This record gives sequence, structure tokens and C-alpha cells, in this order.
Amino acid sequence: MTKHELRQQIRRQKQLHAGDDSIAIIDRLKRLPFLSCARTILLYFALPDEVQTQSLIDELVQQGKTVLLPKVIDNTKMELRYYTSKKDLTTGAYGIMEPSGENFTDYAAIDLAIIPGMAFDSKGHRLGRGKGYYDRLLSQLTPKTIKIGLCFPWQRVDYVPTDENDVSMDYVIC
Repeated sequence: MTKHELRQQIRRQKQLHAGDDSIAIIDRLKRLPFLSCARTILLYFALPDEVQTQSLIDELVQQGKTVLLPKVIDNTKMELRYYTSKKDLTTGAYGIMEPSGENFTDYAAIDLAIIPGMAFDSKGHRLGRGKGYYDRLLSQLTPKTIKIGLCFPWQRVDYVPTDENDVSMDYVIC
């Protein structure tokens, strides 16, 4: 199956599973020692069809963690911005809520990256939405950064086709 065919299959599944509950997935993530030990965390502000991270983001900020969210800059690039509260958010590219806070460039300081995806397989391969934003961003992180993919159980598949630009996750939580 090609990446395009797998994306189509996942889009059909999303229609069947609209409104799936994210709470159990976030609870599993919160039990991981990686999260409690991390000081600087890259997260995403979820689209309606993704595992919802909004309450987790605010909880981590309240714990004193540095939370970073991506902001789309152009057709190929995202940059990271500090997130401190919901007032930092504006509607950005693709209708995604994006941070308007200060730019963050010290990628070596990121302890943990929590990443969305269309599908993941057991080897941590990730299928994105097809523009390569996250793969380009993740390729700039150091090997010490732990990468965790978040997805609903129906987004776990046997095989995700990959190419040389794809960045795999260290763990997938669903």
C-alpha cells in the first residue's frame, strides 16, 4: 500500500471514529517517566481528528515545564514557539491553533517531542499528512530527544511505507 492509499484508508476510518476519547491515551502518556522527567517538551495543539492535547499542554505549563508548539512559516517550514497560555494562540495555517509567543531555537534543549500522525506501525514509522513538516522539524532534534507518537488505536497499522526523509518515533502511545 502506498502512503497516499494509507492516508485515504485512515481518512475513511476517521469518519467512523469521529469523537473518539483522548483521555485514556493522555493518561497513558502521563504515566511515562519520560514526561515527568522532561523539562522542555515539544507538543502539538490538536486538530479535531487528533488525540486532544490541550488540557495536557496547560497542565505541563502549570507544572513549570517549558512547552513548545510548532508554527507553520511557509510551504515547507515550521518553527517552534514558546507556549505559556491560551492567549498565546492564534489561528494559523490549515486552521491550526498556533502560538504567537517568542521563537525557540535551542533544539538541543528539547527532552521530549510528542507528535501527531495519520498512522503509526509497530516500528515507530509515522505517516503524516503528506507535506513533510514534522519530518523536517524532527530531523533537527538531537538523538537524545525522545520522540513519542500519539494516536487512536485504529490508527495503528501493520506497515507504514517510509522513505529516507521519514523520522521514526521511539514510542507510540494509543
